[in-house]
Amino acid sequence: MKTIRHALLSVGLAFYSSLGIAGQGPQPDPVTDSDFYDHGRAATAKVELGMKLFYDKLLSGNRNISCATCHHAMTDTGDWLSLPVGEGGRGLGPARDTGDGISAIHERVPRNAPPVFNLGALTFTVMFHDGRLEQDPQHPSGFLSPAGDDLPAGLDNALAAQAMFPVTSATEMAGQPTENAIADATAAADLPLVWELLAQRLRDNDDYVALFMDAYPDGPAAVRTAGDITFVHAANAIGAFEATAWRFDNSPYDRYLRGDKQAMSTAALRGLRVFLGKGNCAACHSGPFQTDLSYHAIAMPQIGPGKGDNLPGYSDGHDDFGRERVTGDPADRFRFRTPTLRNVALTGPYGHAGAYSTLEAVVRHHLDPVAGLYGYDPQQAILPSREDLDAMDFVVMEDAARIAAIADASELAPLDLDETDIANLLAFLLALTDPAAHDLRGDLPGSVPSGDPLAD
Repeated sequence: MKTIRHALLSVGLAFYSSLGIAGQGPQPDPVTDSDFYDHGRAATAKVELGMKLFYDKLLSGNRNISCATCHHAMTDTGDWLSLPVGEGGRGLGPARDTGDGISAIHERVPRNAPPVFNLGALTFTVMFHDGRLEQDPQHPSGFLSPAGDDLPAGLDNALAAQAMFPVTSATEMAGQPTENAIADATAAADLPLVWELLAQRLRDNDDYVALFMDAYPDGPAAVRTAGDITFVHAANAIGAFEATAWRFDNSPYDRYLRGDKQAMSTAALRGLRVFLGKGNCAACHSGPFQTDLSYHAIAMPQIGPGKGDNLPGYSDGHDDFGRERVTGDPADRFRFRTPTLRNVALTGPYGHAGAYSTLEAVVRHHLDPVAGLYGYDPQQAILPSREDLDAMDFVVMEDAARIAAIADASELAPLDLDETDIANLLAFLLALTDPAAHDLRGDLPGSVPSGDPLAD
């Protein structure tokens, strides 16, 4: 029996070696509970509170948008748009419009809404496309962030800290000056006042007070009266919900790493060979979540209103310098954080500005980024139309000097992959999706304490 077993093992090893997987570098260890905050299971009451906060428009200045509008369960924790339609818009996902009249959106949100899958893992210590929020034990708050010393202490992790910021953005959730007190505080860059005004809304809602008391029954952060509620409590609960509900680590690739050698198709196994080998994908998409959490310039097309940056000779603010905005180092210009590839089949559109609508299109861009930039098809973009916004969407992509600057910064050399390699690589990328992530209807609350509708 032992001889037969050894023979079968030898045959199996020879088969996987013939696919080129053996000798292509170490595979990451399988993901386990210990890779996540709270072992992947935050306290039920805290998660329940976080779910309601996440879907409640009470947290926006004009009470017309929630966190979930751009990160909804029904749109795979993103919004399926290249660039979000933020405060003032109407509807959900690709059906969302830009609003009407004086309540219409001021501009598109300048960067793609990143999905939230697995961001409760310990490895995710930085947030946002440019990494402007980063865990730092030396800082009094525990984080480097746009709020500087105004960011309060007591935040559980980077995911919770991230939840402090969309509510402080006029375009995303706060609204425009004179529309409401929160928008006015945002315009004045008084972030502590924004958070205090939102906390007061929660204190004034008896149902929320009860939920906060259940979620924080004891310890230094205990909520015993309405007056104890702070926006840090809210952010921690939102982070707990996101981390618990949207942990997905049972993809075919996960099962393969745990020893099920039948979990992935032959095409996916060949794609893994490309991913680790001549595709050189793992140079950046490394580790158990397929990201080095670093920053790279890969000539991604720049669409939308931009982040206010300007190349020499321009003053319209349509450029986006990426990581340079955080470090101040021109060497970081056009660099953006490597995204995780978990559930990547569900996380389009792709790129910091959502320029590519399909997984195949963004993979082909990586094969020759400069050629992809110059040959970019604007029809890839998914942008609800409005005449004054449309005029800004492709300003950079229609300017030869700006395209050349993005191209010159690219770090990726062209790769020679044939069509079979590409097909196999795509098969592997599909194997990074947990089947359970295809149906997130259970991650919706029946109602929220404000009484506001969940979507409109």
